[in-house]
Amino acid sequence: MNIAIVGTGYVGLVSGTCFAEMGVNVTCVDVNQEKINSLLRGQIPIYEPGLEFLVERNVKANRLHFTTDLTSILHEVEIVFCAVGTPPDEGGKADLRYVLEVAKTLGQNINKYLVVVTKSTVPVGTAKKVKKTIQEELDKRGVDIGFDVASNPEFLKEGNAIDDFMKPDRVVIGVDTKRAEEVMTRLYKPMMLNNFRVIFMDIPSAEMTKYAANSMLATRISFMNDIANLCELVGADVNMVRQGIGTDSRIGSKFLYPGCGYGGSCFPKDVKALIQTAEENGYNMRVLNAVEAVNETQKNVLFEKFKKYFGGEVKGKKVAIWGLSFKPETDDMREAPALVLIDSLLHAGCSITVYDPVAMDECRRRIGGKVLYAKNMYDTVVDADAIFHVTEWKEFRMPSWQVIKRSMKEKPVLIDGRNVFDEKELGGIAYLRIG
Repeated sequence: MNIAIVGTGYVGLVSGTCFAEMGVNVTCVDVNQEKINSLLRGQIPIYEPGLEFLVERNVKANRLHFTTDLTSILHEVEIVFCAVGTPPDEGGKADLRYVLEVAKTLGQNINKYLVVVTKSTVPVGTAKKVKKTIQEELDKRGVDIGFDVASNPEFLKEGNAIDDFMKPDRVVIGVDTKRAEEVMTRLYKPMMLNNFRVIFMDIPSAEMTKYAANSMLATRISFMNDIANLCELVGADVNMVRQGIGTDSRIGSKFLYPGCGYGGSCFPKDVKALIQTAEENGYNMRVLNAVEAVNETQKNVLFEKFKKYFGGEVKGKKVAIWGLSFKPETDDMREAPALVLIDSLLHAGCSITVYDPVAMDECRRRIGGKVLYAKNMYDTVVDADAIFHVTEWKEFRMPSWQVIKRSMKEKPVLIDGRNVFDEKELGGIAYLRIG
């Protein structure tokens, strides 16, 4: 089976590579010639464990290809996935400009039946816009070519995307014709053989499922952060509370970890987009508005703890930051709590040294020389007054606290945004955590 995936960002590149690994002949398309050239040289533009190996293997097997010319391959593919970016505009609404550009190009060039699948996270109703755009271009050409539009939202976790794709909890596919369902069934047949859940539904429901899933996960995070903040006020321990409620089978233990706020390319954008969709339809998403408000406040909690610890006298303090990416196993810093923290510290007149196992180059790209960049976690703490633990990378879990305390100034403090350390093991370093 031959397919094309337009967009070689996180979703497109991972999806295309995994489809190739399943035996599909895949061509990944992007308008960025430099990115395509890099991929042809074997250089991967994103960090994702295992991805580089799979790309190399499937390129060598002649199942994975890269090009900037979508029109040149339309005669040979059965499915075109649209995995281009849908960044939020100032009001939080998903920008469909690139999605509709792809639809327009398809309408201007297709010459046989095709299934056009939106893989990008898009608002309910996008498939209708895509279908209308394609049909308008076909009408301009005066040709009658059949096509179908489908929705196949992704549920990939950065840092675990390969496993998520190859061993999914579920595959959601929205279709409105039997023919489209048959084509998508052939594509996903390997996943059906092993009893993986492939769920067919109508297109609006598929579009909504993606937003609803991410919004639910964001809600659990903000709820636990709200509980953690209240625990601090009443003398309860949020870690104990988390265990107490997580053993309830109706609740479960996942996404009940308090912290310094969620970030990344999905949760913030998708919550905003769902709120915006509701507003456009005359409905107020009261819960999600609160989820977003709690998260924005939570991103300031580490700085507020720091300021309170030093009695407000923080100007000139030297601080270390462990972790820059919004979560471990990725270099993605979009909406990362570390960015909010760095901005607050700089505004307060602090000097900052940072370290992250993979996100250093991304940090340099975003904020340049405003901070110092260390070679490792130990270099960050030299002469530091405080350590901020922001991203829970595994290499931060068991440091030599004796070495760290000797390197820091008198009466150092560790401010843990992920609640992973044991105060009894810190060798006298003051410890502040969430909740």
